[in-house]
Amino acid sequence: MPFIDSKVTVPLTEEKKEAVKSKLGKAISILHKGEGYLMVGFEDNYSLYFGGKKLEKGAYVEVSLFGAAESKDYDRMTGEICRILSDELGIPANAVYVTYREVADWGWNGSNF
Repeated sequence: MPFIDSKVTVPLTEEKKEAVKSKLGKAISILHKGEGYLMVGFEDNYSLYFGGKKLEKGAYVEVSLFGAAESKDYDRMTGEICRILSDELGIPANAVYVTYREVADWGWNGSNF
């Protein structure tokens, strides 16, 4: 059960949310997970600062993953997230920051996996 939470500095239309969500749904297979359990969240028009300067076009993306993946898979996923945000939202890869959180206990539907 992965969750991809994106905070982006740009406004998102429903169409853009759908496009990014769909592409992330395909990309999650890089981490050996399926779209069927993927949760995606967006915060748009988010204020992000790096090095004391406001990012006009930037993103912070947190990927939470039940279990773990290999470092090479995280590297590939970061590349794909950067590509998606660049293609769909015009955010350059050098302004996209991605973190990964491996979760041992994940609850759903009244119990844990």
